[in-house]
Amino acid sequence: MSISRCFYLRGDVELTEEREHHIVDRHPDLLPAHRRLLDETLAHPDSVWISGRFANARLFACWYNELSGGKYVVVVVVSDISPSRHWIITAYIVRNLVSGVLEWERT
Repeated sequence: MSISRCFYLRGDVELTEEREHHIVDRHPDLLPAHRRLLDETLAHPDSVWISGRFANARLFACWYNELSGGKYVVVVVVSDISPSRHWIITAYIVRNLVSGVLEWERT
């Protein structure tokens, strides 16, 4: 398991081996080659969205010009309140953000 710091959530975010394998299998364009972008997206997102698909989930998005001619990395994080715990359920690369409700945007 690896841990990333997320200032927006005021805590650490876990990436279990099982979830990392899921991302490698389903989104090989992201992992393993761009592992550092998960940490960067959680540390400095451009926007945070409330998921329309997953209960208690937020989508952290960050644009990277150097990624395939310009694309977003999206990291989906589920949070439990008691006890406080945050973990990545998936992450992927997209050209356009299309789902969820905007919760926060960098100005």
